[in-house]
Amino acid sequence: MAIPASFIQELIARADVVDIVGRYVQLKKGGANFMGLCPFHGEKSPSFSVSPTKQFYHCFGCGKNGNAISFLMDHVGMSFVEAVKDLAGQYGMQVPEEEGSPQDRARAAAQKQKQATLTDVLEKASDAYRKHLKQTPAAVTYLKSRGLSGEIAKQFGLGYAPEGWRSLASVFASYDDPLLVESGLVITSSEAGEDEKRYDRFRDRIMFPIRNVKGECIGFGGRVLGDGMPKYLNSPETPVFSKGRELYGLFEARTSLREHGYALVTEGYMDVVALAQLGFPNAVATLGTACTTDHVQKLFRFTDSVVFSFDGDSAGRRAARKALDGAIPFATDVRSVKFLFLPAEHDPDSFIREFGKEAFARYVSEATPLSRFLIDAAREGCDLNSIEGRSHFASNAAPLWSALPEGALKRQLLSEIADMVQLSSRELTDVWQTAAAAKLPPQAAKRNDGMRNEASSERYNNDSTLGNKYAVYKSKTPIKQAYSSNSKLRTPAKTAPAGRADHAARILLSDPALWDFLSHDDHAMLCEPTTPAGQLLVWFEAQMNEHGVQPWGALREGLREHELESMALRLMAETESKPADQNTNQRPSHRNTARIACLAGSHAH
Repeated sequence: MAIPASFIQELIARADVVDIVGRYVQLKKGGANFMGLCPFHGEKSPSFSVSPTKQFYHCFGCGKNGNAISFLMDHVGMSFVEAVKDLAGQYGMQVPEEEGSPQDRARAAAQKQKQATLTDVLEKASDAYRKHLKQTPAAVTYLKSRGLSGEIAKQFGLGYAPEGWRSLASVFASYDDPLLVESGLVITSSEAGEDEKRYDRFRDRIMFPIRNVKGECIGFGGRVLGDGMPKYLNSPETPVFSKGRELYGLFEARTSLREHGYALVTEGYMDVVALAQLGFPNAVATLGTACTTDHVQKLFRFTDSVVFSFDGDSAGRRAARKALDGAIPFATDVRSVKFLFLPAEHDPDSFIREFGKEAFARYVSEATPLSRFLIDAAREGCDLNSIEGRSHFASNAAPLWSALPEGALKRQLLSEIADMVQLSSRELTDVWQTAAAAKLPPQAAKRNDGMRNEASSERYNNDSTLGNKYAVYKSKTPIKQAYSSNSKLRTPAKTAPAGRADHAARILLSDPALWDFLSHDDHAMLCEPTTPAGQLLVWFEAQMNEHGVQPWGALREGLREHELESMALRLMAETESKPADQNTNQRPSHRNTARIACLAGSHAH
């Protein structure tokens, strides 16, 4: 069940918002209120007001406002439940816990303790690496040679791993602790007839701690000081770290993303730190892997504009092509995706040092938009002056175009691609559907044959007819299958119409991928923690931030023993009882996106 509203009200009444905010923002008394520089946007004159009588904060510059709970969520990165528990703990209050079996409670507690223990181990190592940096002149000299100040090194928690094979033995009480291996700090190896050997993974390297959106250390990247190989070394996959989902520098950049209005995605740790030093603190980097859909999803939860920066060589172009694949499914009409290609001899650091911040900012503003790069990628190697070349281009463009979300961008691109291949939009979609049907098994092709006489505006909404390899974000499992055969859920009796947040929560639990197609304003409107459904959506947003899109079955497991479990089950049970939507002229996800936007009260859609 949800945390009782009465408890939340009592907690807010007992908590001191001035004390909570004051731990992160320097406040000065100004009349009846306290004033400070807003932590949610960049400003030079204080416009951030905190009222001790109303227990409320408000920024007159950006409009951000809320109470102690919402501040911990928005600024610190906690989920709603985490913020409530953290605040309650500070004031000696016990959050009402839901009843559950001892086994379930023990399992949940063990999992939580495991993750907390691993991050504690990694934090302890990070502290040791920072101390070693101060004691190692060669490492300090290297950072200074890259133009980094002590302030930036401190902000990113940079450190140094000594040359010794077992340096961490002096940091931890037991070097044989299995947690050192599980956290990726220590490597074990053994040969036939020999005892197991243990040694530090990171040796003689500048250390870059990798933090999650909560600021917890979950892994490391290490840059070798000398000429050793590999030049960069990452932590392995662990229960708290997945390089395909995490972005270096995102925690440090979270406030700057709002100030600058976009995220700049670079190729390495040093790029991020150097850009922050040079006045671009909104940079992040993938962790030695190609940009994935999970990376793009996570970025769009913090900003509506992303610029990918790559080297101008062939390797940079290949990396950009993979980033395009990851970005296309989320390129809605209210988002901006661009691709920046620097001269081959430059990285962002060297470019800014030679040409200046203004020149780099101009390069960013003139970066290639997604629509243009999509066409460039599709036409690569195609001679558009020949029939064969135009046909090849049309074939390349089909899966890219079909992966786009419905909207004005997709319709305009269809028209432009059709013009380039010298066909009408309707003729082009006919060609694409015929080609896709030819790849299907005979029975499936027969079922799709009847679609060819429909208007193109209706026809192209069914991505499956184009063999769309990107269409993996729709809910593939019927809701009924998400419950076990012995589920006690039954179709509920008729009740009064649910509120807007209830409807939105029901749709999002059924098709979680829709969350990434809503604007930030929609998110803010839906995640209103004063209602039970709003609390559920706050929890849902935290799950999306930490784990990405998950099917209902996975969300269901995450809700076990949770205060919001019973409410989520009720909403999903009501989903089972509703008749299927018979209107097939639109993709279900597109219909539902519009419905949720309306429920949120947004006019952006």
